[in-house]
Amino acid sequence: MPTRKRFTEDAYRKEPWFRALCDALLSSKTEEDMGNLLRDVGTLSELQAWGERLEIARHLAKGLSYREVAALTGASTTTVTRVAKFIENGPGGYRKYFHAHRHHRLMPAKAGESKFALKPSSVLQKYLEQRK
Repeated sequence: MPTRKRFTEDAYRKEPWFRALCDALLSSKTEEDMGNLLRDVGTLSELQAWGERLEIARHLAKGLSYREVAALTGASTTTVTRVAKFIENGPGGYRKYFHAHRHHRLMPAKAGESKFALKPSSVLQKYLEQRK
């Protein structure tokens, strides 16, 4: 009986199964083709989880707090934290898609500024206000 493939963080990209999955996803030319392929490959629960994580990343890239994101998406704060860790320390998929930085606490910039500006922590904000 063949042993089941086990992906590890160090080697998953080299696995033929993973490479074949990437190739299959790249072969989709339309959103409908991609949706059909994803539905064939993933269960409804998996597709829902992937969609939820992408929505969480979108909100985090806009600068919302973990609690705000959890309230908006219905996701647990554990899931929000997990997505945030991948934004900061993952291979960069979320960052590239959302044009975000490692430090995901971003907020839309004002007119004339870059697309996103860092959102200072409340402690830093209080310090800056005292210095004025």
